[in-house]
Amino acid sequence: MIKVRVKISAVGSTDQDAVGPINNFLHSMFSQVDVSFNQKLVSPPNNAYAYRAYIETLLNYGRDAKNGHLQNSLWSKDTAGLFNVPRGGAKATNEEAIIVFNHGMEERARMIVGEKVVELMGHIHCDVFNQDKFLLNGVDMRLRFVRAKDSFCLIDATQKNFKVKLVDACLLVRRAKLNPAVLLGHAKSLSKTTAKYPLTRVEVKSFVLHRGTTGETIDNAILGQLPKRVILGFVDNAAFNGNKDKNPFDFQNWGINFLSLYVDGVQVPGRPLMPNFDSDCHLDAESYNTLFSGTGIHFADHGMDISRAEYRDGYCLFAFDLTPDLSANCATHWNLVKTGSLRIEVQFDSATKTNLNCILYAEYDNILEIDSTRQIIVDYNS
Repeated sequence: MIKVRVKISAVGSTDQDAVGPINNFLHSMFSQVDVSFNQKLVSPPNNAYAYRAYIETLLNYGRDAKNGHLQNSLWSKDTAGLFNVPRGGAKATNEEAIIVFNHGMEERARMIVGEKVVELMGHIHCDVFNQDKFLLNGVDMRLRFVRAKDSFCLIDATQKNFKVKLVDACLLVRRAKLNPAVLLGHAKSLSKTTAKYPLTRVEVKSFVLHRGTTGETIDNAILGQLPKRVILGFVDNAAFNGNKDKNPFDFQNWGINFLSLYVDGVQVPGRPLMPNFDSDCHLDAESYNTLFSGTGIHFADHGMDISRAEYRDGYCLFAFDLTPDLSANCATHWNLVKTGSLRIEVQFDSATKTNLNCILYAEYDNILEIDSTRQIIVDYNS
């Protein structure tokens, strides 16, 4: 786990400034986290760590967790349809007399504005920290955190140029002191084979869809090992690159009326998603259902605190389980690892009015091995 003390500050700042952090702030302030074992990089080198952490938190936890321990990461659910509303509210569209508020933003801002120092703590969203086995002795572990732009992780309606300042940071690491007999047993076993760590490897990619398009085909979105699960969402390109007036986690529906994946030319699902997100229509049940069927909680007695009404207004993600027995969420067994290509096709009701980024979150089954000389071996390219 990581614990940080952080504040946001600017010259002449006050308790009433219209500024606040985006959701999941502990992780959103970082664009990349690199993990190395014995100077070998074992994490994917990309700058989408904030999206990985947000998607995993959003889809893997229910209301109790989000109202409980996840608040240590400054998680506070954004009001659907009002992601870009700054602290203090804004006038409603076409309603000059009505002020609307993003209650998640208000909750987060109240804890940190006025140059208050807030302490945050949470789990690091990296592959090697999502498995249960302890790391062998004699392996040097290094972590490198790369800060995201302030314009990415803050919604700032002022002209004061607020900055995020880390006051203090530390890692909380659990260590175990083993009996000497156990260490001898490890050494004996390592003389014959390697220590194996099954991992769910996560890769996050981004593809730009240019303004004015009514449809897009993304060929070879994934080429090589095929994932067991894919999650798709679309965000404003300006917000993705860092815009202090826009929330990068605003996964709008953008008027999508067709979405399908093709794995080696085979359509997944067998029938494409064809939602209608018009305000007077409710023809999005199949798309909304992918949040449950694609994450393994279909018909389960728990959810992820996203209602059907909220889904179309900022929480529009599409999840696909690509395993033959729909077991992407199971840790009891693996399916055969396959290679090939994955293609994405998407169409919109009308030409897009801005550049979009397609965020692709993919999960793979992989193994990390450590031999007797503490050499790190992986079956993927990091």
